[in-house]
Amino acid sequence: MTPEQIALVQQSFAQVLPIREQAAQIFYERLFALDPSLRPLFKGDLRAQGAKLMSALTFVVGALHKLDTILEEVRMLARRHVGYGVQENHYALVGSALLGTLEEAFGPDFTPAQSAAWGAAYQALAGAMMAAARDMQQAA
Repeated sequence: MTPEQIALVQQSFAQVLPIREQAAQIFYERLFALDPSLRPLFKGDLRAQGAKLMSALTFVVGALHKLDTILEEVRMLARRHVGYGVQENHYALVGSALLGTLEEAFGPDFTPAQSAAWGAAYQALAGAMMAAARDMQQAA
């Protein structure tokens, strides 16, 4: 990611924080619309799950400028997700739901540059997570 992309993600995420509960709800609605079979992977209260999602995004977005320092935590998260039943093909759905959520939240103010920056951020993180999941599965 370029410094400009990192800045775009961080600036736009600052605008999401005040509407984080609504954004989380939009995200899960979009995700389950893309693939209803994912709903059973989310046990319990979706509001609590949404709070966890926003907390994780806050952590990652805040550390994008030093991504290498959080990659081990991202890999650990991926390993936990394997235990929840997450499969590699789910990552594309999550990325689509995330970008769709941002597009909906920002409307016409969500620029192509912001979309590209979020896409780059997601690909960097999802790539690390998928590699960690594959490594774990191959070691088993």
